[in-house]
Amino acid sequence: MAEPRLVYADNAATTRVDPRVLEKMLPFFSVDYGNASTLYKLGQRSHAALEEARKNVAAVIGAKPGEIFFTGSGTEADNMALRGMMHSKQAKGRKHLITTTFEHPAVLQTARALEKEGFRVTYVPVDRTGTVDLQALEDAICEDTVLVSVMAANNEIGTIQPIAEIGRICRSKGVYFHTDAVQAYGHMPLNVDEMNIDMLSLSAHKICGPKGVGAIYIRSGLMLDPVITGGGQEKNRRSGTENVPGIVGLGEAARIKLEGMEQENERLRKMQRRLIDGVLSSVPECALTGHPENRLPGSCSFTFTAVEGESLVLLLDMKGICASTGSACSTGSLDPSHVLMAIGLSHETSHGSLRLSLGEFNTEEDVDYILQELPGVVARLRAMSPVWKG
Repeated sequence: MAEPRLVYADNAATTRVDPRVLEKMLPFFSVDYGNASTLYKLGQRSHAALEEARKNVAAVIGAKPGEIFFTGSGTEADNMALRGMMHSKQAKGRKHLITTTFEHPAVLQTARALEKEGFRVTYVPVDRTGTVDLQALEDAICEDTVLVSVMAANNEIGTIQPIAEIGRICRSKGVYFHTDAVQAYGHMPLNVDEMNIDMLSLSAHKICGPKGVGAIYIRSGLMLDPVITGGGQEKNRRSGTENVPGIVGLGEAARIKLEGMEQENERLRKMQRRLIDGVLSSVPECALTGHPENRLPGSCSFTFTAVEGESLVLLLDMKGICASTGSACSTGSLDPSHVLMAIGLSHETSHGSLRLSLGEFNTEEDVDYILQELPGVVARLRAMSPVWKG
């Protein structure tokens, strides 16, 4: 029996490494393998490659190269921003952090850990589309507020936040603004100066780069306590011998993204629209989650009445379609998606979620195949469901 075709539609979880990125990385495993902190030529070639990558990463968000610091992941970058900034200000009696109810666990779990240390955290709500309540955010800012952290775009439902407006509010109130841009970096225009962003987190594996490497933008002059101490690498911001091949891969992925972002986004939006319209018209009692228009290119998220998301993903996998239910960073949990609960969906509805996220290597034929197979898979599950009334 022939294997079904493979359609990878989970690019919000991770992406395939671009062949050009891999080619750029390979010499730094076996030829230019020197430690970037050493003085001899072999190490200095690694150092030069790091600095080239720093320039490429900075260019995507309009930052200076010296404001980019490499990390092991986007999660680590989020931790640096929240822990580093909050700890640096606590001696002055400022211990208030503001974030939202549907951030990535890297921010939410860090905020909860800070609460256990005695910091105060306000969780601002979002509306049914997943857009932050700007008035509630502004009203939450008070004299001891240090930092506001709001993601640029949601990893699960794709909603893009009004980052420029949030930055303006924070700047006018004299508080710092961090955005988790792991899902947004390279997929939408971002400019740290125009948007008044003080810190920004990003990750390589969301933009066709390697896993295990990320970066944080920290505005010049901003002081925060290091989370990882040791040898003083990355200007004492993040100690540890640099992952030179990974960083080189991140830099090349950033360069490619910046060069082709506008054209690629236009292509993805066309496929996204066709996929969303096709699913909504072919599957009864199905709803789109997230903002209907203001969402990341390629991001499609749905809920299906009387269907369990986990069963849906497993049956789609049997058809060769890779998708996810909820967030890939939280798999293994039986709890409903905190993102869907935050936008007001019920516990029952949240369990029937599906995320299909298209990327650089997807084609129109992939969309055709998903639209061909998904309605039958949903119908099969509903036929077995004791709560489906048809």
